[in-house]
This record gives sequence, structure tokens and C-alpha cells, in this order.
Amino acid sequence: MMRRNHLQIILAALIISAAACKPVAKTGTEDWQSLFNGKDLSGWDIKILKRPLNENYNNTFIVEDSVLRIKYDGYQKFDDHFGHLYYQTPFSYYKLQLQYRFVGKHMADAPGYADCNSGIMLHSQSAKSLELNQTFPVSLEMQFLCSNGKDAPTTGNLCTPGTQVRMSDAIRPEHCINAASKTYNKDVWVNAAVEVYGDSLIRHIIEGDTVLVYTKPTIGGGFVGGNYNWSMAHITDSLPWINKAGSRLTEGYIALQAESQPIDFKNLKLLDLVGCMDTKASNYKSYFIKADNSKCRY
Repeated sequence: MMRRNHLQIILAALIISAAACKPVAKTGTEDWQSLFNGKDLSGWDIKILKRPLNENYNNTFIVEDSVLRIKYDGYQKFDDHFGHLYYQTPFSYYKLQLQYRFVGKHMADAPGYADCNSGIMLHSQSAKSLELNQTFPVSLEMQFLCSNGKDAPTTGNLCTPGTQVRMSDAIRPEHCINAASKTYNKDVWVNAAVEVYGDSLIRHIIEGDTVLVYTKPTIGGGFVGGNYNWSMAHITDSLPWINKAGSRLTEGYIALQAESQPIDFKNLKLLDLVGCMDTKASNYKSYFIKADNSKCRY
């Protein structure tokens, strides 16, 4: 009888233990969200140089076959119509995944550096805050390049319009810093990812390999690496940005770049690392690293 009671006690303990573990197992499920619905540009803002907010000049941004495409079929000349497509929600701590491929030819009258060149902007200012003739947003650019048949560029690089970063705890004054990646050709889908941890660390990833890491992003260093170059972005009043020099970039918008080179994007997915960190809440996730308990549900 005592042996039977002993077994019952052990069985009850196992049941209680399993019940206690069950909610914890669910907290590890990652809730990736799609930024692109595969049908239209819902959730995105358009800003093209010399054009008002959300004017899709010459259908620069279109959706075809569940692919978000940047095309120049409707252009006679590029005429410096640099543009960006901004996701309407800002983020601070997150992981982003996407696929891109370069296609076609860049516009003949566009700058030579734009050939086989595009990217995504991180911690960017909003589309609404850009001036009418501003070329690029103040942001961190994860630059994508492909071979034009003459050279072998790396991809997943970093460019810093109006910003600066640190590597090995030293400020890097260059406007662009090359990544340790392979070279990819046109018409090839490339898997890219980025991990963004607020104002502490950012990691660029190409085909599963970490190719560039930097820390402590801030506003400053002029627009393209010199304190006098803000006018190159056609920012008429650079004083507010100059006064923010040294301010840490803690969050911002994600934008896709359109600078005369046709490019396709698909499978844009984001894992937000900010959320409810109260273990008693039903939407607690163990992978959150920054708390926003206003989101907690009980």
C-alpha cells in the first residue's frame, strides 16, 4: 500500500511538472511578421526626390507575382529621382530577413556608383520628415552590390548618410565600409538578414554568414563623412542635424532604396524583439530582450 502511494505521489509530481513546463515551451515560438503582403504597397510610404510624399512617380515601386519591384520602365531619364520606400512602423530591437536580386540595367544618366547598387536603410528618419529635394534619409544603409562584369564587389556593406558607427570601440569616419562577403551576380536571389539591437549593436548577415558588425550608431560626421557636406543631401537647414551630433540612434524606420538600378525584393519578414517580458502574461516571449509591458495581455 505504501509502495502504491509512493508511485502515486511520483506520478502526481510528474503531472504537475509537465503542466508547469507547458506554457514555458510556448514562449519560445517566434512570431515573425511579414512587412510585405505580396499584393500591394500597404503599410509603406513612398518618398522620391522632387516629388511629394506618396507620389509613386512613373510607377517606380510596383508589385508583380508577389515580388516588390523597383523598376524604371516608365522613365525617359533618371534625372536624380532618388527614392525610398519606407515601412510605416519604426522599430528598435529586431531581426529582419529578406531576399533581393539585381535585374536589368541602371539608368544611363544616373551616377556611375549607382550601377548594381541598392540597399536597405536602418534606423532611418521617417518619410514624412524628409525635405522635398532630399536625396537620402539620415540612416544606416545596409548596402547591396552585385558584379557588373568588371569587378567583384562585396555586399552587405555599410554606408552612413548623416551617421557614424564604432568598430573595435573606435569611430569609423568612412562613408562606406566593406563587408566580408562573397560577390554575387545579377539575376541571383541573395538571402540577407540584419540583427538590430537598439543603439548598441548591429549585425549584417549574407547567406547565413555574419559579414559586418558595428556598435553605438550615432548622428554625426557630416552627411558623407565631412562636417560640411550636409548640402550634398539637399538638406536646406542642416543646423538641427549638426546640433544632434553624437545622439545615439535608438530606433527608426526601415526603407528600401531606389537609386536608378532595378532590383527585386521578396519575403521581407521581421521579428520584433521588444514586447511583454512579464512571465505571467499570455503573450510573454522568452526571446524578447527589451521590455514593453504596456503590451502585456493577461
